[in-house]
Amino acid sequence: MEMPAQLRRTDHRLTRQAATRIPAEAGRVLSAVEEVAESSKLWCGAAAVMATAGGWRGRTAAAAGLTALTLAQLVSNGVAKQLVGRQRPPKDWFPHDEVDDRPDSSSFPSGHTAAAVAFTAAVAATWPLAGAACAVPAVMVATERVQSGAHYPSDVAAGAVIGLAGAWLARRAPRLLLRHLP
Repeated sequence: MEMPAQLRRTDHRLTRQAATRIPAEAGRVLSAVEEVAESSKLWCGAAAVMATAGGWRGRTAAAAGLTALTLAQLVSNGVAKQLVGRQRPPKDWFPHDEVDDRPDSSSFPSGHTAAAVAFTAAVAATWPLAGAACAVPAVMVATERVQSGAHYPSDVAAGAVIGLAGAWLARRAPRLLLRHLP
């Protein structure tokens, strides 16, 4: 499925701008946050803190966040990346060496963004203050994925949509299942 030409041009323009206009110092901070989020370490750590220190509300938020994250990763990495074989942005668009440290898998969608948004949205529905705290690194992860050359903005947007759907499903799945059980 081919992306419309105008969307493709906008995607390319925004990617090049992110690559060249984000200051190097900010890029290093974004990379550090993304590194902590790699393999969902950041979100699992946040869930552990919430479950330990947040009482019932914290345990509920942590469980919702991890469930949503798992659903989003299954859809983004297990299904969508297998169906859409999009190339990563060209290396020569990026004036830094971070572009050399990116996966070989499909660029579409951003699994990192899907996980970050899913966890954050699911937590926010149960514990808004914790969700707001999670939103800061989630936005940083999404921004880093474009700035580093790993993804186009549309990959990140699609990851965010998958993450929101994962959070929605994690919140509603128990009621949906109970409604359809004999």
